[in-house]
Amino acid sequence: MAFSMVILSPSPPRLYLGKTKPILQHKTGIRCSLSSSSSSSSSTQISTKFDLRTYWKTLIAEINQKLDEAVSVQYPQQIYEAMRYSVLAHAAKRAPPVMCVAACELFGGNRLAAFPTACALEMVHAASLIHDDLPCMDDDPSRRGQPSNHTVFGVDMAILAGDALFPLGFRHIVSHTPADLVPENRLLRVIAEMARTVGSTGMAAGQFLDLEGRPNSVKFIQEKKYGEMGECSAVCGGLLGGAGEDEIERLRRYGRAVGVLYQVVDDVLEKKMQREETNGEEKRMRKKKKKKGKSYVGVYGVEKAMEVAEELRGKAKRELDGFEKYGERVFPLYSFVDYAADRGFSVGYQV
Repeated sequence: MAFSMVILSPSPPRLYLGKTKPILQHKTGIRCSLSSSSSSSSSTQISTKFDLRTYWKTLIAEINQKLDEAVSVQYPQQIYEAMRYSVLAHAAKRAPPVMCVAACELFGGNRLAAFPTACALEMVHAASLIHDDLPCMDDDPSRRGQPSNHTVFGVDMAILAGDALFPLGFRHIVSHTPADLVPENRLLRVIAEMARTVGSTGMAAGQFLDLEGRPNSVKFIQEKKYGEMGECSAVCGGLLGGAGEDEIERLRRYGRAVGVLYQVVDDVLEKKMQREETNGEEKRMRKKKKKKGKSYVGVYGVEKAMEVAEELRGKAKRELDGFEKYGERVFPLYSFVDYAADRGFSVGYQV
């Protein structure tokens, strides 16, 4: 399996001074501007100094290699091929595992301690996407720049692939986390956190209400479907790195805000692209997802969604202000917030 990019040396992130990226700038040239008044000037300066792109790409290369090894083809071959198809998708940004590693390193943890959990997060994330895309759920024909799993392997095999990826993620944490780097009690908390995230009070609850279409539930749906994975990624990284209880709660609120922020911005950009399309033939030919679910854009409109995004960015950065004592190690987490809003660069292999 070809990797999305090759980084020869996993060197530490490089810092540089540069200009602030425009807010919500998409590769099509569509831009929506959010005020940064809710963020402190110091946090804005931090995120513009840190080279998140290099940090992210370096980790993607390492994570892709470890995922390729973790989901090797075995018997029955068809299930593993379906699992690998989604887990190793070239356009995957690997945001959950990268956030996990960054949170672990914030507290001085070794990234080798975080890699097994980071891979498990990607397995669980891919499994949830496979199931969400099914015709009986969101009925999405494409995912990560390629046909969704069930359109290639069939609904039955897609269900099995998702079912197999969930426990494989938990097994990978237990089997591959170095015992000399992570005490057993921390590892148990990581597993419990991940189980809570995908369970009936987490992502599954969000998907249920999304399908049900209950009025006035958009905030809950967004937090459960999208915020939970960001929350889990940050919290698991903090647990692996040895964060204190108050710090874990800060990471929990931070990760949830970033996860929802990313999705809100996605919905805003998609809506703006639709407005920019003037060629009727292009509209008919373009394969679109049939979204049943609720978003801030769909329920309240673009302007209100942009206000929500601004509030989420400010909230995420305020949580990180409590980690100032860790110095430059907090830079990646600050930069994640502005990336979620600005999309100043692309990660992963774009197809």
